[in-house]
Amino acid sequence: MCGSREPIKGKKALKVVSAWASEASVVLGEVRCEEKSNEITAIPELLNILDLAGCIVTIDAIGCQKNIVAEIIEKEADYVISLKGNQGNLHQDIKDYLDWAERIGLTEIEYDYGQTLEKGRGRIEERRCWVTEEIGWLEGGNDWKNLKSVVMVEAIREVIGKEPTVERRYFISSLEANATELLRCVRGHRAIENELHRCLDIGFREDNCRVREATSAENLAAIRHIGINLLKQERSSKRGIEGKRRKAGWDENYLRKVLNF
Repeated sequence: MCGSREPIKGKKALKVVSAWASEASVVLGEVRCEEKSNEITAIPELLNILDLAGCIVTIDAIGCQKNIVAEIIEKEADYVISLKGNQGNLHQDIKDYLDWAERIGLTEIEYDYGQTLEKGRGRIEERRCWVTEEIGWLEGGNDWKNLKSVVMVEAIREVIGKEPTVERRYFISSLEANATELLRCVRGHRAIENELHRCLDIGFREDNCRVREATSAENLAAIRHIGINLLKQERSSKRGIEGKRRKAGWDENYLRKVLNF
């Protein structure tokens, strides 16, 4: 929450970790990061208050921690977690292995493959996914509870007037090698950026809020999340979140419809 920082006093902006249900389009919960801490300590607290049985939890690379993975499994859920260089050689080892396998045409391992193609608004985006359960070679693999597969997703993005871009990302997962399902999970993870963070920035102008006291800022974040949930579930209006907010302020009947949903 960028507006909550106080540069003169050296106070950093308040960070709030949110749980987003991508299929239902609702915020399930939030936990604020303490001033001298970060998301690594807040994520387990958030997981602890959620009923996750039967769900698939996706987290950015900062959540790639053995204790977080263990907690997800203890909550009877599965995980798909992004990798970067914050876990020793884990990311590099998996990257090297899957890149090598792809270069030789994956002729020496069992794997599953899937792809999607999206077109619209002057862009074409193709995603390719390779996933394998052959992880016996992975040093320290047993330290990650219920680890079953490693995943590589390649995104090829073409925008009119620009050079195509290619990006590869790598994941660990407790799911079996089902590329279609894993692509859905990876794509669904982006929903928290587009459907939550972007809506908060544009529809609620969250970053412009200058409330700096931590508890007040956290309470306002909770109120905005409630507002997002209500407005997302009200589907009679085809406007965006900002338009629905304005309409609720102008039209008392519509406001009742939003609140009574």
